[in-house]
Amino acid sequence: MPGLGADDPAAPFDDIRRLRVMAGAVRGARLVERVVPAPLDEVWAVMGDLEGEFGRFQPDMRRVRLLRADGDRVEALARSRYGLRAHLRGVLRPGWCWLQSRFLIVGMAAAADGDTTRVALTGGLRLPGRAAVVPFGTRGELDRALHRLEHRVHDRRQP
Repeated sequence: MPGLGADDPAAPFDDIRRLRVMAGAVRGARLVERVVPAPLDEVWAVMGDLEGEFGRFQPDMRRVRLLRADGDRVEALARSRYGLRAHLRGVLRPGWCWLQSRFLIVGMAAAADGDTTRVALTGGLRLPGRAAVVPFGTRGELDRALHRLEHRVHDRRQP
């Protein structure tokens, strides 16, 4: 609908808004957004590549290995740069990713916006048994991830 802002309740409910709702339901969660000057398919080729590109733009992630994929349901093992491991389960489909383990939440969304793509990230360490994330340093980490994501997309576009 022309003239509707992304925060307008009458605006279409895309994956970015869905991620805002999910992050808003988790106490302490932070959400960062950015517009990447590339089409959605190019941006999601980086964001959705958990085994290849994810560890290149997520500052604290060293490696992710997919264990199982059944449609859009996935299960993966992640290892952080600090040696921590997580057994993640969730949903991965074009424009949307929500993964969680006992101690970790990862949320990513992307939506086409003309020739550019709006992207959003949330995530952090979970407190077991509670809908809460430890917020310390999360915003800075997410900002760095979006900056690195934009550079990964740009680098892949170069001949």
